[in-house]
Amino acid sequence: MAIKQAVVLAAGEGKRLRPLTYTRPKCMIQLAGKPILQHVLENLKAAGVEEATVVVKYKKETIVDYFSKRNLGLKINFVEQGEKYGTAAAFLCGEGFVSDTFFGVAGDIITEASALKSLEQGHEGEVSACLKAVEDASEYGTAVLKAGKISSFEEKVKNPKSNLANCSLYAFEPSIFSKLKSLKQSKRGEYEVVDLLHGANAVEISEYWLDMGMPWQLFDANEFLLSKMPQKQGKVENSTVKGKLIMEEGAVIHDSYIDGTVYVGANSYVGPHAYVRGTTSIGENCGIGDSSTVKNSIIFDNVNAKHLTYIGDSIVGSGCNFGAATQIANFRFDALSIKAIVNDVVIDTKRRKLGAIIGDNVKTGVLSSIMPGKMVGDNCWVGAGVVVEQNIERNVHVLLKQDLQFKKRSE
Repeated sequence: MAIKQAVVLAAGEGKRLRPLTYTRPKCMIQLAGKPILQHVLENLKAAGVEEATVVVKYKKETIVDYFSKRNLGLKINFVEQGEKYGTAAAFLCGEGFVSDTFFGVAGDIITEASALKSLEQGHEGEVSACLKAVEDASEYGTAVLKAGKISSFEEKVKNPKSNLANCSLYAFEPSIFSKLKSLKQSKRGEYEVVDLLHGANAVEISEYWLDMGMPWQLFDANEFLLSKMPQKQGKVENSTVKGKLIMEEGAVIHDSYIDGTVYVGANSYVGPHAYVRGTTSIGENCGIGDSSTVKNSIIFDNVNAKHLTYIGDSIVGSGCNFGAATQIANFRFDALSIKAIVNDVVIDTKRRKLGAIIGDNVKTGVLSSIMPGKMVGDNCWVGAGVVVEQNIERNVHVLLKQDLQFKKRSE
């Protein structure tokens, strides 16, 4: 039976993805020119869904305003999650909007429409859950199976009994709502849908799937999404293009070098003498200019890097402006993997190349530098000549104080 309805969870903040989520919900982070939630909704549409109910809360206006201006070919309802927290409480918000079997999905998951079709085809009973074998299962909630059913479930344990990660992709019957109402709070003080997974039907998938918990995981998702997009070349003047180029309306590349899989958003201008390489997304209304290099990065909308700037393996929020010769370092002298501090915890990113994660509306002065793996909060000003060697909280001005000496020249 075809599944025509869905409930999509989009209420969360995504604290581990700060500073990007200070100014937007996690599901509105921009990948391959679109918010993650738009990719989710387009997958649902491709899988046959005609109506999606989106559960919102944190910065809900950002979501409602964006999607109210776009026609994705399916009906979208918005409902705000109440004071109860957790996935079960969020799914319960969909009661009254669905009348038949429905998909229940997280609004920040990158996967393929075929995964949803596999779930639809394998659905049995009241609840079915998608599972995928992963290399490091300690990072995920995992399920142990017995005769195709979930016999037990573990949440991010050091040595899990199974490598089958819970994908946060479900098929539910409407009768599930009465069971959601009966759930008790978990130890975390939340109402968890996984408490209903014991005995649920399991559907293993092989498709691409990524639940992004850390900022640097966005690079993998961006690469996957761009790999699925067709080449679309626009106005390219006196430039060399090697690889796959995807240009939106009004984008211009002038007297520059493109080498890799590159997305350029609407009305953005690249050039002259710019070098864009690796797997890179550049948002709308951006300017990448004279002798600037962008390598393997995700640039949001309205960003300017017009003079001698280097942006490598970085994520740059909307509205940022880089002063001349701003340099973002992305490699350690000792060539070891780069560590980052996320929510006051030092984490090994397991990446040898990682630049900066920069929030919205950051401005840098001429000849400023940012060291590998550093986070810069939104609305910060980094003064001329400053070397950023630690994370910077939001709304901070960092200025370099010089001790100048003036001596008269001898005649």
